[in-house]
Amino acid sequence: MNNLKKTLALMATLVMAATAFVGCGDEKTSSASESKTESSADESSAAEETTAGEGEETTDAPAASAKSEEVGAIDASVGTGDSTFTVAAWDANDVPYLIAQWKGLSFDTIADDLANDKVEGVKFINFGCGGGDAPEKIDQLLAGGDDLDVYFCEADWALKYIGSDNTLDLAKLGFTDANFADLYSYTDEIGKDSNGVRKGASWQAAAGGFMYRSDLAEQYLGVKSPAEMQAKIGNWSDFVAAAQTISEASGSSVALADTLGGMWQAYACGRTTPWVKDNKLQIDDFCEEFANNAKALWDCGGVTKNTQWSDAWTAAGVNGSCMGYFVSTWGFGGFALDASGYNKDTKTGETYGKWAVCQGPASYYWGGTWIVVNSATNNGEEAQQFIKTATVDSAAMKDYAQKKPEYVNNKVVMEELVGSNVVMNQAVTDNFGGQNYFAELHENAKSINFNGLITQYDATVKTDFIDAVQKTMLEGSGSWDDTKEAFKDKVANDIPDLDWDE
Repeated sequence: MNNLKKTLALMATLVMAATAFVGCGDEKTSSASESKTESSADESSAAEETTAGEGEETTDAPAASAKSEEVGAIDASVGTGDSTFTVAAWDANDVPYLIAQWKGLSFDTIADDLANDKVEGVKFINFGCGGGDAPEKIDQLLAGGDDLDVYFCEADWALKYIGSDNTLDLAKLGFTDANFADLYSYTDEIGKDSNGVRKGASWQAAAGGFMYRSDLAEQYLGVKSPAEMQAKIGNWSDFVAAAQTISEASGSSVALADTLGGMWQAYACGRTTPWVKDNKLQIDDFCEEFANNAKALWDCGGVTKNTQWSDAWTAAGVNGSCMGYFVSTWGFGGFALDASGYNKDTKTGETYGKWAVCQGPASYYWGGTWIVVNSATNNGEEAQQFIKTATVDSAAMKDYAQKKPEYVNNKVVMEELVGSNVVMNQAVTDNFGGQNYFAELHENAKSINFNGLITQYDATVKTDFIDAVQKTMLEGSGSWDDTKEAFKDKVANDIPDLDWDE
């Protein structure tokens, strides 16, 4: 996780953009007046935690018969037969282990073996940079005609490639809708271009939740379980009220939420209309609602003024000045431990073991990576098998989930692992008092809906909005109308091709 944390730190300039680049559109979570489904989970009963809630997708998880793991023939137009299969990504947090799973190699040695070109027939190009810097390096490879078969894309900029001629329609590798029937639907939507052509697939689902200090929650809110905590903060109106209660009871010394950016990650997934429609920026009640709630939290000390990825961010969990964090799957194995002051040698920490997880006020995701195939690949067979192992083969995905460990992008596999109370990471489980923390994330992952919401402008617009809210309304003395105008000015400057009313 130290490597992951360093990589994430490199992304500080993108922090407000969020790797989750568009709203997730669950109407049950979009309004402060509407309640997020209360968690049915209790740390002592993982089986009950997998029970469907009101906030789930309206379509049930597919039956096993709907899923196919048989992949068709590769289209004759796709190149095959080259001796070296080349994969590129910005770091080595995922690619080596996906290759090891595909090839049946050791997870313990694969990173070093790839770095030293010891894996026959496979080359890994590790850019060694933050995710936000990867597009420039990918462009250089594509422009130079370098050997490149598969490359990885972050949500923030995935559409740049998924919507271009530089990525291959996965149908040409023999994949069908049935192969991806068990994916969490939002990940599948992100992998499609504007015409609905599937060009990217993800092996992971980066659902988020709300982790909180269970001792402080009992002290200030009187709650004794994740289910009780969920009842206290199950929608944004209740979340703000709880934060105000905590601030008053603690003499303004304890904030409920970690950062404005973390709150925005979750809140933005409640948006039910695209940011840009008919080439016009959409500023609706959702925007004003967020600004008002953010103002209420900011003024009462319900959200810290810390910056994400900073030392102060994690220190707030250790010193108790922050009760809770919005955090996604990638953060539980390292960030959450850092926020508890965990020492891996002594297996202790200032607040280690005092944490719990609930779904929080909104179903959201934060992060994720999509595998795409270079349209000029000359290794179609290898690309097909690599993607199949990572995103289609349920047995391989289940094995990978436990060995990596990873929250894999397969509803049926995760339902089984969560329901079986499988311990993915003992140190993390102990930090949450033995709670099956993936159960809460699983419920949120099923509720995320991206249909009709994705546009190429989302990362820019989200960044401009949160920046306008913070600078104009929170740090300044501006009204909502002032904030709205500042937001429009920022977007007009960054995306001048949009249409603007006179």
